[in-house]
Amino acid sequence: MNDSHPSEVMIRQRLLALHRTLPSASSGDVNAIHQARVATRRVRAALPIVTRGSSRRKLKKSFTRLTRALGGVRELDVAILTLDELASDPSVPREGLDLLKVILQEQRQRLYTEMNRTVEHVDLDRLQRKTLAAVERAIEHDSEQSDLKRLKSVIKRGGRRAYALQAAIENAGNIYLADRLHQVRIAVKKLRYVLEIARELSRSRASARIRLLKNVQDLLGRMHDLEVLITRIRALQGSDRAPSLKISADLDRLVRRLEMECRQLHVRYMGFKKKLLELCDYVAAADDRQPASAA
Repeated sequence: MNDSHPSEVMIRQRLLALHRTLPSASSGDVNAIHQARVATRRVRAALPIVTRGSSRRKLKKSFTRLTRALGGVRELDVAILTLDELASDPSVPREGLDLLKVILQEQRQRLYTEMNRTVEHVDLDRLQRKTLAAVERAIEHDSEQSDLKRLKSVIKRGGRRAYALQAAIENAGNIYLADRLHQVRIAVKKLRYVLEIARELSRSRASARIRLLKNVQDLLGRMHDLEVLITRIRALQGSDRAPSLKISADLDRLVRRLEMECRQLHVRYMGFKKKLLELCDYVAAADDRQPASAA
């Protein structure tokens, strides 16, 4: 294969990121688990563009299995890191916070063991070879204009993702509705991945729109993480692990602290809303422009 081929370069970069981070993730490194999970998602986003047929489905299934295995541990890592942040806040009751952290660490250890069972069954080198072979077959099947065709396909995909994001934004409205805002976050993430692929295939250096999407994704991600933590706290309050009314009251105070931050994040999100809708309009109209400029 020709290393200068944009489709191959794109998938190689994503596979390399996974290859670099998965061993450290298996060792329990918090940042590596996050990076490996992101790498699997970016590979999955690229597969429909650079592979075909049954190979695509089988490869996607393999990478999805890794994403899910890493995801449970990552979610608990974020929750524990959030508790560490809150520990420095004097308004947060420590006894309830410490109990919650112990429970989350126990759950994390259990999911980490399950994650490693999945990772151990993945021959990453073999999976990489199969992925690159599928890309090579797709390139050979297409004409010399394959990357231009792929770019046009990505632009159309971006248009669909932009319409989906517009719909999610409108559905979320202007009030704080956690489930609907989570759907906005998912739509933002999907559009961002498509724009990253378009930028790489067109060899563009444009990054402002992708940076905007990343900022909003991070903001909504933090909001979602806090909501997940609130749910975990409520579950603890309803269990026999909350030994006293005092600790339950402490956990109530912690929930109020987290809910306050969620509302503050929502205000920041509303400040991005107009720019997001403008970005969606731009991407949705990209079919009428030259492919090379769409990224």
